[in-house]
Amino acid sequence: MLRSMYSGISGMKNFQTKLDVLGNNIANVNTYGYKKGRTTFQDLVSQQVAGATAPGANRGGVNAKQIGLGSQIGTIDTIHTAGSIQSTGRPLDVAISGDGYFVVSDGTSDYYTRAGNFYLDRDGNLVTGEGLFVQSSAGGNINIPSTSKSYSIGADGTVNIIDQDGNITGGTPTIGIAKFANNEGLEKAGGNLFAQSVNSGAPLVGTPTQNGTGTLVSSALEMSNVDLSEEFTEMIVAQRGFQANTRIITTSDEILQELVNLKR
Repeated sequence: MLRSMYSGISGMKNFQTKLDVLGNNIANVNTYGYKKGRTTFQDLVSQQVAGATAPGANRGGVNAKQIGLGSQIGTIDTIHTAGSIQSTGRPLDVAISGDGYFVVSDGTSDYYTRAGNFYLDRDGNLVTGEGLFVQSSAGGNINIPSTSKSYSIGADGTVNIIDQDGNITGGTPTIGIAKFANNEGLEKAGGNLFAQSVNSGAPLVGTPTQNGTGTLVSSALEMSNVDLSEEFTEMIVAQRGFQANTRIITTSDEILQELVNLKR
């Protein structure tokens, strides 16, 4: 069979994967704290027809002759650039301006997120929409007593609580922010969450502005970093690339048909 046919098949599979990633990006264009994905390709193994020869006294060198056998997926990256910050006016909405991730826990494992749409449960614990506990810089849950008159979150992560007498309690608890040596090494865990991996490094948890982390913006949320114009352009490129690879298969099939017809 022709090598070009298998090259075309490999290209089609790769562009299908690219379209899957693009489709997921577009589906999450309005997901708070979402980080878009990117697909890169690399060539597959090349078959060497003839090796290179070094130049001699009476003849120059000759380059190698190689035939490529298609392409393969190089990487599927998660791009951790910051999204735009949108004001919401809700005091429990918090955005991170800069690097870092909120730390949330299910009681067993810690997860990390850029989505700061938080809520209070009946016990006054600060939680995510799925009920995971938001962790303080010192570890442990953040609790706002139900007897509080009001509360606010500062840029340094402090939760200022005003009691019924008008007294302000500040400084503790403080919302914790985690930073990693390799943000792109984090693994997506679903629900706007990231999980630590063996290549992300251990989290450095502290208060905002520590360890190179950003500050908090209260009453605001970070939007997705998906650019629709870029995604649609990449979708067109992927579609044309897929069509070109199908044309390779069609042309190869026509050549094989001509070979079969030689017997007639």
